[in-house]
Amino acid sequence: MSYTKILREFRKKKILVIGDIILDRYIWGRVNRISPEAPVPIVEVAKEDFLLGGASNVAHNIVALGGSASIVGVIGNDRAGDVLMNLFDERGIQCQGIFRCSRNTIVKTRVIAHNQQVVRFDKEDKDRLDGKVFRELLQYIREVLPNHDAVIISDYKKGVVSSELIREVLKNSKPSHIFVSVDPKVGHFKLYKNVSLITPNLAEASLASGIEIEDEKSLINAGRTLLKNLSCDAVLITRGEQGMSLFEKEKVTHIPTVTRDVYDVTGAGDTVIAAFTIAHAAGASMKEAAVIANHAAGIVVGKVGTAAATPEQLRKSLAVNRDKSEIH
Repeated sequence: MSYTKILREFRKKKILVIGDIILDRYIWGRVNRISPEAPVPIVEVAKEDFLLGGASNVAHNIVALGGSASIVGVIGNDRAGDVLMNLFDERGIQCQGIFRCSRNTIVKTRVIAHNQQVVRFDKEDKDRLDGKVFRELLQYIREVLPNHDAVIISDYKKGVVSSELIREVLKNSKPSHIFVSVDPKVGHFKLYKNVSLITPNLAEASLASGIEIEDEKSLINAGRTLLKNLSCDAVLITRGEQGMSLFEKEKVTHIPTVTRDVYDVTGAGDTVIAAFTIAHAAGASMKEAAVIANHAAGIVVGKVGTAAATPEQLRKSLAVNRDKSEIH
């Protein structure tokens, strides 16, 4: 299937996104002097923005790519939760699977001056989700999962993703052969056994496999170890400026990065898993989906803050970088 046809199919696909929902708050300003009270910069605030983060940024990426996204997770009964609900509505993200509870909404605040991050501070509750809200969340997943073309589990290790949740997802996806991808976190890898795809970065792959990745040989050993131990269909290791490496049962494919100016890698992993999953659901092979994800990541790291790629931007990138796209 050609890349053009794959991109056209995006608009027909429904993706269920499950995981930790985060509100990204950006404070933009300028630094002209150092504080007389301590050796720290004084940021003169110019504006403040709120963006979707965590699992909600994955859903945002799906919608930006032209697909339909439904999100499942928890937020608080607070102002940050209200801001998130408004953002879901503005972005066209289906949010019937959002459950509000007594815990605080997770907020990550980044202070940006002259296009550089000065400091970040987090407000979060990382306790494991359980009780009535968790039971309601699982019941919702059971009801709606069969109506979707693929599932993305966005694990930021903030309490939503657990062995019980993943078992429920796999139980309800296997009968219909629904693709399940996971953006993983160190410490949770044992939970991901039998999912379709995981997308660790180099550091995560190294820690999870127990292999220090120093060269191509150790990279291949780590990828194959994860593939075997977790019984996944594929492992996609993201390698920053070196691109990506896709591990399937019979082969390894190294995909070079699409050269761009890098301004901010915030949310790049969200873009990778969103683009890969919707591309595969749209008929792309694992390799084709990885190439598309690589181009999508190249687009978003050229922007400040959590961002998303569009089908038109992907078409342009794939056309301009034909040698890294294998367009046919």
